[in-house]
Amino acid sequence: MENVLQYILGLGSTVFVPIVLFIIGLIFGQGFFKSLKSGITVGVGFIGFNLAVGLISSALSPAVQLIVERFGFNLTVIDLGSGAGAGVAFSTMVGALIIPAVFLLNIVLIVIGATKTMNIDIFNYSHYAFSGAVVHNITGSLPLGMACALIQATWSLLSADYTAKRVQNELGVEAISIPQGYASSSVPLFAILDKLYDHIPALKNSTLDIKGLQSKIGMMGDPVIIGVALGIIIGLLAGYNFQQLASLVMNVCAILVLFPRMIKIIVEGLLPLSESAKTFFGKHFSGKDLYIGLDSAITLGHPTTVIIGTLLIPITLILAAILPGNKVLPLADLAFAAFFLCMATIIHKGNILKTLISGTINMIGILYLATWFAPQFTDLAIKGGLAETGQSVSALWAGNVFMAIIAKFGSFGILGVGLLILATIPVILWVRKHSLKD
Repeated sequence: MENVLQYILGLGSTVFVPIVLFIIGLIFGQGFFKSLKSGITVGVGFIGFNLAVGLISSALSPAVQLIVERFGFNLTVIDLGSGAGAGVAFSTMVGALIIPAVFLLNIVLIVIGATKTMNIDIFNYSHYAFSGAVVHNITGSLPLGMACALIQATWSLLSADYTAKRVQNELGVEAISIPQGYASSSVPLFAILDKLYDHIPALKNSTLDIKGLQSKIGMMGDPVIIGVALGIIIGLLAGYNFQQLASLVMNVCAILVLFPRMIKIIVEGLLPLSESAKTFFGKHFSGKDLYIGLDSAITLGHPTTVIIGTLLIPITLILAAILPGNKVLPLADLAFAAFFLCMATIIHKGNILKTLISGTINMIGILYLATWFAPQFTDLAIKGGLAETGQSVSALWAGNVFMAIIAKFGSFGILGVGLLILATIPVILWVRKHSLKD
């Protein structure tokens, strides 16, 4: 089982996802060559996207490190990042079983009508594996750990169903949803905040998106010009000289331009597939909606997400330094802040001000939850050979409210898991009747 898991993970999203989409295209009657083109086009988009992600790591991470050193942040828990988090999760016994377990659960939930989403984003099953591994580590019970992992997988599917129509409208692609482990967990907070903003006149009447910003301030609202400003701010905080600053500015601008372009390629591959899916479901399932669950990466083409995500880098460092009780030093994950607020952009329909406020509030919660998870993260990382004894480590990736709730209740044993299951049933029934309007 472990060898099979490692083989699948070794394919990477640029190979595995196109293969899955090719097969789905054939099932939907898209034809061999059209299915092949759709799958490969999405794969090409992901290759380009990964290159842009690599640019974030190579350009922004060193700047973040220098800012931390320059301002002498005295924080004791090191943020190892999402890669290490996934490595920790998949190195556990729960991680070895998570892919077939979640896949089978997903099929059962679709058959009984509990979800409309088929989650093919298997690389992000690591979020579920981590929750289960923490419970297994605390209780010593693998069945309880697996149960908790599957509960989180279910919650992610329900969150994806709830936001599906809004996601489809904002991205312009039908028959998709976002069950990704972190993005789905941020939905309740952003949805509550969106309702709260309706009672604050200044925010209720705000319609400031990127197009609105450009109409108000002209070229100053263009993503490239915003990239110049953000690059200068981050570079000055890092103490860069002119050459380093100029290079950083160009890289930040490249990030803001390349992300939307790469996502457009992914969407280009998904559009024929989504149209075939709609026709297939209408013919064979009496018009019933079913969605293909994808990685939240496809939402990063929205300029609001990338711009506010970059702006949150210095904001998060300030929060980490001043929040009482926070022990996490944001490092590896900080450059990828856009992933933590992508659903805020979707829920707030691209509104810049709302997304900035929600993203900032969310980062506060992430820092505290990552601090709370640090002992368990460190223990699992040491057991998995990803950290050394004496280190204290965590990841912003672990600042996941679904993980925290499930790990806390799961630590109470059978009673806690039973309560989680009982709480899930009414949510399934509620999501059947309610969803975000597109």
